[in-house]
Amino acid sequence: MTQSFKDLIVWQKAHQFVLNVYKNTAAYPAHERFGLVSQFQRAAVSIPANIVEGFKKMGRADKLRFLNIAQGSLEECRYYILLSKDLNYITENSYIQLTGSIEEVSKLLNAYCKSVTNKRFED
Repeated sequence: MTQSFKDLIVWQKAHQFVLNVYKNTAAYPAHERFGLVSQFQRAAVSIPANIVEGFKKMGRADKLRFLNIAQGSLEECRYYILLSKDLNYITENSYIQLTGSIEEVSKLLNAYCKSVTNKRFED
């Protein structure tokens, strides 16, 4: 049984994605600090933060609401990755790495949502 949100693989991978976003956005132009950098970082942080918030919710609907918010933030990040590449703010290698990471988080988050949907709630 999972004791902490830190035990969730989906949270671990989402947290790693956030760290990678911060690492990559550190090299963006200064004029993007309050634009794309801020939006990208906030959307990235929202993914694991909403997984955490949903983790302790007792009801299925509450859990799924927070996980759905995480999914929305994840999709927002997909766009910011593409935009960053198209603006030449990240290299092709960074694009591939961030895209692979977000895809992995997406699959894990979808699986987590399915498990919550199909689980009988005793806890």
